Amino acid sequence: MAAIFFASSQTHIPDLPAGLSNHTGHFFAYGVLGASALRAFAGVSWAGVAGLPALKATVLASLYGVTDELHQVFVANRFPGADDWVADTLGALTGVGLVLLLARIRRSRRARIDSV
Repeated sequence: MAAIFFASSQTHIPDLPAGLSNHTGHFFAYGVLGASALRAFAGVSWAGVAGLPALKATVLASLYGVTDELHQVFVANRFPGADDWVADTLGALTGVGLVLLLARIRRSRRARIDSV
């Protein structure tokens, strides 16, 4: 969240490498935030990665996206946009989804190992 706030506070953001769009940057940043928040809400335990922590992580990241867009009202040369918030939320959903998928894979492997 601090890195996102710092980037959002800059009056000029350099172009992303390889011609990636601003929305792609939002998507990846909030994907990392969503995934990190899920791990935190899960108590940094793969066993804790489940529906309620996933919902909390997604809501937290999405709401932070709203506050980030509002923050940009006060930064010179920066403008809030609903399109950026949509990219934030989609990134958070994707990050959370990937962690849920990894947790399911880990549980499946553990069950196979335990049944042998």
